[in-house]
Amino acid sequence: MTEVSARTLAEMLDERQHLLEIALWMFGSEMTADRIVQDTYRRWYALDDEERAAIAVPRAWLTRVAGGLCLELLATPAPSHAPGGTPRPGAFTTAGPAHRPVPAAGLARWPEPGTGPVLQPPRPDRAMLARHDRVARRFAAACDTGDPAALRAVLAADAMVVSDGGGKLRAAVRPTYGADAVARFVTALLTGQPGTEVAVESVNGRTGLVLRQAGRAVAVADVSVAAAEVTAVWIVLNPDKLQRWHRP
Repeated sequence: MTEVSARTLAEMLDERQHLLEIALWMFGSEMTADRIVQDTYRRWYALDDEERAAIAVPRAWLTRVAGGLCLELLATPAPSHAPGGTPRPGAFTTAGPAHRPVPAAGLARWPEPGTGPVLQPPRPDRAMLARHDRVARRFAAACDTGDPAALRAVLAADAMVVSDGGGKLRAAVRPTYGADAVARFVTALLTGQPGTEVAVESVNGRTGLVLRQAGRAVAVADVSVAAAEVTAVWIVLNPDKLQRWHRP
């Protein structure tokens, strides 16, 4: 394996863990998070070799698919889920050539929760964390100043934003795609709020963004990064999920 291919594999494994942590953070269920990430990779392996070769940045593709699945689940009425918020098998199935059923042997699977040995998640190397930190801080600075141009500059052209809607119950959240649309969404939601403090802090083990008013967290944002751009913004607004972020 060449150095380049080894690094690509390391980055993809790191992204898998990142998506798993975000899904767990947003839904609070290990089984739900695991199913989201498994279905993301199921869709990756459903692509044929030519389709995968046409994807310039697999990390960004995986991020978009996982984000779409999170949005689907957030918009799905609770009765369609098993007890405990866990989606039924097949809850994420979507028609189309990119979502063909795949033989189990073709999937990159980790053990189901509670079964088999526990695999240690890959640890991101310092270069990846440093790159993420640089990009996340550019994003945070743009949010702090409320500069749409600076915000647009740090977003990938096909960036997306995923939010839990802010309610204690599931809310129908419409996906927002494209740098211009994401910049408008983030500007309206995270910038220019009177009395709001923007802090750069560790979120899911990486550099993220916490917004507070009078010491109470009102939003926490994590970002996915590819190259020098933000490919996805993950925003939690649910007050129940923000309690541990409050400060005196």
